[in-house]
Order: sequence, then C-alpha cells, then structure tokens
Amino acid sequence: MKTKFEKNILCIGAGYVGGPTMAMIAYKCPQYRVTVVDISHKRIAEWNSDKLPVYEPGLDEIVKSVKGKNLFFSTEIEKGVKDSDIIFVSVNTPTKSFGVGAGMAADLQYWEKTARQILQSAESPKIIVEKSTLPVKTALAMERILTSNNSRIHFEVLSNPEFLAEGTAIQDLENPDRVLIGSNQTENGLKARDVLVEIYKNWVPSDRIITSDIWSSELSKLVANAFLSQRISSINSISALCEKTDADITTVARAVGFDSRIGNKYLNASVGFGGSCFNKDILNLVYLCRHYGLYEVADYWEGVVKINEYQMGRFVLNMLTSMFNTLTGKKISLFGFAFKANTGDTRESPAIFIAKRLVEEKAELVITDPEALQNARIDLKNIDGKVSFIEDPYDAAAGCHAIALVTEWDLYKNLDFEKIYRSMIKPAFIFDGRNILDHNRLFEIGFNIYPIGKPALTHFE
Repeated sequence: MKTKFEKNILCIGAGYVGGPTMAMIAYKCPQYRVTVVDISHKRIAEWNSDKLPVYEPGLDEIVKSVKGKNLFFSTEIEKGVKDSDIIFVSVNTPTKSFGVGAGMAADLQYWEKTARQILQSAESPKIIVEKSTLPVKTALAMERILTSNNSRIHFEVLSNPEFLAEGTAIQDLENPDRVLIGSNQTENGLKARDVLVEIYKNWVPSDRIITSDIWSSELSKLVANAFLSQRISSINSISALCEKTDADITTVARAVGFDSRIGNKYLNASVGFGGSCFNKDILNLVYLCRHYGLYEVADYWEGVVKINEYQMGRFVLNMLTSMFNTLTGKKISLFGFAFKANTGDTRESPAIFIAKRLVEEKAELVITDPEALQNARIDLKNIDGKVSFIEDPYDAAAGCHAIALVTEWDLYKNLDFEKIYRSMIKPAFIFDGRNILDHNRLFEIGFNIYPIGKPALTHFE
C-alpha cells in the first residue's frame, strides 16, 4: 500500500465535512490514498452506494471519479489509524445537552473518544488535524491525551478549520477564499504544518494558505461564523422595523450593501438562520467568554442568537394574527424544510421551530422539500399533531389555507401559482420567509402576501 501512494490520509468522521473534504483531496491529489472511516455502518454503506448520505451539488461526480481508486470508505477505524500518516478528525461536536455548560458549551465526548482511539491504535508517528469546530485550547487537551501513556510515538496536532457553506461546499473546497492551518510554533509543529500546506498546494494558490499559531486558528472558525450570523441577525432585526414603518428591507439592504466598507453578502432578510454551525458556534463563543469572565462580550454575542429566535417566533406570530388569530384545524404547507437551499441538511433549521409552533396552534402541516423529507420525518417523528410529507409542491399545497415558504429553493420561484391558487382554500395566504417570490404577481392572482420586512399585500379592507 505504501509503495503505491506517497501518503496515506485518514479521516475519522464521514459527515457533511469529512466526506466532501476528503473527496476533494482525493480528486486533486491522486498520489495520496484517502480513507474515510466512521462508526456508522449505515453511513459508510451509503457512501459506498450510488445514493450518498450528503446532498451537495457536484459531490456525486467527484466521488464517482475517485472512489475505489484513491478514495475509500470503511468502518475499520483501528486499521485506518495504523495505516495512516495523517489523520483528520471530523467528528460531531454538538452543543452539550447536559451538565455544566448545557445549551452552550461544545460536547466533546465523541472528540475525546476519537483521540483515545488514535492513541490506542497508532503504531507510528502521526499528524493529527482538527477539522471539527472546537473550542480554543482543545488542541492542547488532545496533545495531553495523546501523550498520556508516555508512548514513544510522536503525535503533532494541527488546527485546520473548515469554512464550507452547505449548498456550495464543492465550490468552496475547490476554490477556497483561504485555507487556515494552525500549528505549535515548535520545530516539529512547523514541520507538520508544512506537510499539510503541501497537500493543499496541489490546487490552492500559496497566497490563500494562511498559517498561524494553533489558538488563533481554533478561534478564527468560531469568530467567522459569529460574524456571518451577526450580519443575518442585524438585517433581520431591521426587517421588523421595516414592517412597522412600511419601509422595504430589500431596498434598505441594497443601499447598505453598496457601501464598500460593508458589502452586500449575508444581507438577505429571512425567517432566520439554521444549520449545524452558526447557532452552536456562537453559543460556544458565549460560553468561552463567560468562562474567561468577559460577561459583556458574552451578552453581546448571545444577542445574535436571541434575535434569530425572535425572528422565527415573529414569523409564526405573523401567520397567526394574519389568519384571523386562529390556526386551529387550518392546513398549512411548509415549502422547504432544509435550513437552506441546495442541501438536505435540516440541523437547526428554522422549519423545525416553525413546524412545532404551528402544531402547538393545532394547525395541520404538509411538508414538502426536494431533498430533506427524510430528515424532516426524523426531526418531527415525536411531534404530537397532524403532519404529512409530500414531495410534489402542487400536491402539498392542494387544500391548504396557507403556504409558508421556509427554504429558498429555486424551484419554488418557477411554480404555476395560478394552478396552486385554484387548489387552495380561500382566502389563500403566502408567507414568504425568504423574499424570493414575485409578490405583486401573486397578489394579482389572488393571494394575500406577507413578505419579510415589507408591507403586506392583502385583499382585505
């Protein structure tokens, strides 16, 4: 094996980050053998099938081109550790749901189990690369675990946070804004860093590869997500003011975005942000700040999360008050359940929050989404109410009182809304939680339209 390939790369964790990242490395570096391992036999079987467990535009083609050549998926973690030179750790680090720091701190139990498994199985020196999003100083904890049995085997830990946006992950991997690599500023640390730099230099320009100390690298990931989340919450907070003053949030955002100091990205008002990173990373940042006694800083960042929760709650309240202050027995179709378009990921999706609140109001729900229905069924399996799942949006809207557009899938822009209107109970409502529809056209058809951050268009006097 080692005579055929220059390096053996292992990734522990076959999720949304590990799978696509390793596929890109294998695709760009045919001289390396890349193996992805996971404890989930089901997930590995899916990676080895024609139906991948992760939906990401462009991912299928890349995996098919390298799978079985220099990209492999396996559940043999111990063997993978023994055979590897470089190990990427890309395991789940959810928010703790118990004990100290519950609801804010990162749950590091899977990360620590992985570190101990590496220590137990390794028979030669390894470079360990943190790919999971982790609190600052986690690398130090990993080093302590890996040196805890006074082994002669040397481990060098690097931080290489991912900056992928779901829906554009392949594009982000192939043409990244930057690759950040943090290392110990020792001779061995810098040597290990240079090994990882050489991997990325196979396709990433040298001026986009940033090297730093390990603590700055770990913190940069949290801060990047915090800043992006802050922009979303900022524009969403102003959308509430726009609705009260009859201003148009799209116009405000465009005017603000033209300022070169600000820019126009992440200024689209919406029902709120979701996904596996933003909420978790901000709460982690809040927890860290409180841990170090920075209470004012913690309160500032916690406000970003509170605005996001406020925006989702406001969306549901708007539905309730607009539909005559009762949703009991009314049939509502949620257009979209993924937390954003071009992914099947529903983690922390606003749709989960909205669905649960609507069911609490005794509404009957019909969920439609082109990629996320399987995850939606899992997310809502314990919900106490009437919920059905229909892939076809026309069938999902038929017989409904209202449509709530939650995910900005392009297909929703081009539907035959005249046909949909004829199939719905009147008066028919559309609540556009992403502001992607032609509101004037829908109003002409007969809908009562409620956008985010814009005056409603209704047929009521």
